[in-house]
Amino acid sequence: MSQIEIAQIIQQIREEIQVDANGHAKASVRATARLAGVDHTAIINHLQSGGLKPTKLAQTIVMQGFDAGELILWRTNGIPDIAIAIILEYYAYDAGRYCTKQARLVCRSFNTIGIRAWIQDKLGWAKPAAQQETVMTQIQLLAAIAQNMALQEQRLQEQQQQQTEILVRIAAVEVEQDRFNTPCGHKYSIIGFANLQGLEISRKEASGKGRKASALCRQQGIEIERIRDPRFGRVGLYPESILVEVFKAEQS
Repeated sequence: MSQIEIAQIIQQIREEIQVDANGHAKASVRATARLAGVDHTAIINHLQSGGLKPTKLAQTIVMQGFDAGELILWRTNGIPDIAIAIILEYYAYDAGRYCTKQARLVCRSFNTIGIRAWIQDKLGWAKPAAQQETVMTQIQLLAAIAQNMALQEQRLQEQQQQQTEILVRIAAVEVEQDRFNTPCGHKYSIIGFANLQGLEISRKEASGKGRKASALCRQQGIEIERIRDPRFGRVGLYPESILVEVFKAEQS
């Protein structure tokens, strides 16, 4: 979950929030659940528990001055902004295994200016002219912070892309360096080289090519490495340049 995705969610729930004449805001259960990154039924269950056996979240809301009986009405009337902040904080830090990274990210953003100020701005609510701020408003500050975080995230993605490209280049350089340090090329068995070239040869043909490759190695003073093979016992490993010459001679 990124700041960009959070901005998209905020835009999607715009129609599910409202502000009254006094600047007090509220949002629907679904909008609150979208912000917290949980299913709306989970929040409904917490609200319904208020009058019977309140959950930890319901208890926390009541401790902030809300009446336990009114929690169930929020399902249709909307959740007050202060309660929204409590719900976000719960799913950010206090919900145990039900905590979500999205709730932590949203809670961190809203805590900068307060959720009420954010909702007021989204609904176009304005303070009386005498009380309007002449400096950067709180919601403008949040927008600036969100934009800065989005830019930082974009830069991080660019850096990760650059690191990936660098690793690819390093791998290519290592391959070329390996070729340089091994002038005769990599070593293969006769069967292994034939498979690499997409050729099928018999055991008899492989034996003949092996003798020719051994002879060329002796002529050029190249030591023949021997390894165990489950099918043929011990087989020789020959430089790629020798095998190219042997197979080319056979094909001509």
